[in-house]
Amino acid sequence: MSSNSARFITLEGVDGSGKSTQARLLKDALEAMGHDVLLTREPGGSPGAEEIRALVLEGEPDRWSAETEILLFTAARRDHLERTILPALAEGKVVICDRFVDSTRVYQGISRGDLREVVDKLHALMIGREADMTLLFDMDPAVGLSRAKARQTKEERFEDFGLDLQVQMREGFLTLAKAAPERFAIVDAGRAVEAVAADALAAVKARL
Repeated sequence: MSSNSARFITLEGVDGSGKSTQARLLKDALEAMGHDVLLTREPGGSPGAEEIRALVLEGEPDRWSAETEILLFTAARRDHLERTILPALAEGKVVICDRFVDSTRVYQGISRGDLREVVDKLHALMIGREADMTLLFDMDPAVGLSRAKARQTKEERFEDFGLDLQVQMREGFLTLAKAAPERFAIVDAGRAVEAVAADALAAVKARL
């Protein structure tokens, strides 16, 4: 990567797989190499999208149907794209995003109903952008769920669906990765933080 190249890197995985920690470590590592890096997240990443984040991540599991969630997540993603991601890429920054459309493909498109086609059509219509590369942090869903619940935050709506959903999500992410090996790099997240970070950085450097 040259110092003025624009790259869009997304991080995916089941709840509790360490994405947020790894996103920060990756940002620090790339900045140490001389890159201008923006770290952002979904849902969220812009003022309007952060408001939608509270709607979809807080409250009872049955607060929204999967169909309504798809619309809410896409609305948040569109605002995030317009106000945060595209301007940063235009400035030549490396953008690291904690979750993007693959989470919607898995959470709403696969795990909670056969809605993958709906997700993809809406994404093509309203977003029209994929990541340049995606790091998939793969681990035992039971361990991830235990970690996620231990955080004891207000944003546990999806964790409250239970282990079965997490198992389905892991399978969904691995299926996406198998279908797009040119974009995905799978990282074993069930190890020490430092080992996971080293593999994630190596994967980014090898792809870009």
